[in-house]
Amino acid sequence: MAFGDFSEQSMFEKYPRVLDSLLKDRNTDQNILWASDDYAQLGNAYSSHCEIRTALIVGRNRSIIKPRFFKSDELQLSRTKIKAEVYTPSWLCNIQNNIIDDAWFNKRNLFNTPRRHRWITHRAHIAFPNSSDKNWKHYVDERRMEYACGEAPYLVSPYDATTGIKIAPLRRIGLLDRKMRIIHENVTTEAEWLKWAERAFQSIYGFEFQGDSLLLARENLLTTYIDYTNIFLRRSPKEQELLNIATIISWNLWQMDGLTGTIPYQQKSLAEEQIELFSKQKTSKSNMCYIKDWRTKKIESYENLLV
Repeated sequence: MAFGDFSEQSMFEKYPRVLDSLLKDRNTDQNILWASDDYAQLGNAYSSHCEIRTALIVGRNRSIIKPRFFKSDELQLSRTKIKAEVYTPSWLCNIQNNIIDDAWFNKRNLFNTPRRHRWITHRAHIAFPNSSDKNWKHYVDERRMEYACGEAPYLVSPYDATTGIKIAPLRRIGLLDRKMRIIHENVTTEAEWLKWAERAFQSIYGFEFQGDSLLLARENLLTTYIDYTNIFLRRSPKEQELLNIATIISWNLWQMDGLTGTIPYQQKSLAEEQIELFSKQKTSKSNMCYIKDWRTKKIESYENLLV
């Protein structure tokens, strides 16, 4: 992605290990797949079943991965028809995210007030319920997931996914953006900020099938961390801090076929499904997707979490 001050090329030149981490598939211990033939005209290495490797998206091909709003109208229409790819404008993401917070706080529109296709951000510090199980730390640790996340517009909102218009950090409406605001309002030291920022990222999850969209989502989370570090700590993040966050992101935003709950292209055949029907066997462990619970330090299969 070449958007704003971030691109795969700039990350490769400055922090190559961070880009490698963003491309990692923690379920296969390889890289995430393209999972689309939209780039196949560039060569066999870009076909749907192949991994997205660093060398394929830097150098002369440094600008091939673009957010949806930069893609051609023809390609956008094709992905909508074939993959049901539809992106939600930020104003609508905000209304739906507000509903989540309204239920948690038992109070409406604490972070902002929607106004047609925009919102008015409230600047006053967020007040928490007078409850032992609902303080600011509980809010930061509260786990949230975006299904079929695309570029993750519900989690972070550095730009409007439908128009490409940038959104200033203090006006952002993503679920993670809100957690970062809460941290800023409640911590007093850099060490506290770093600790709770990491916990906020550990609490945010999402999955996506198409590799380019997943990489963009991961990049959007990383740039969000960079933006807030610059604002709240008044400095750029260190390489090790970026590596830590990139590792969390690559675990928490994973590649999965949402229809089967398995690694792309490793779903069960009809024969395998019939065998399971009669033998009550579970999906092969090699096909399953796993999620990391950072609080308990346990790894659970996505399938088991649905039971």
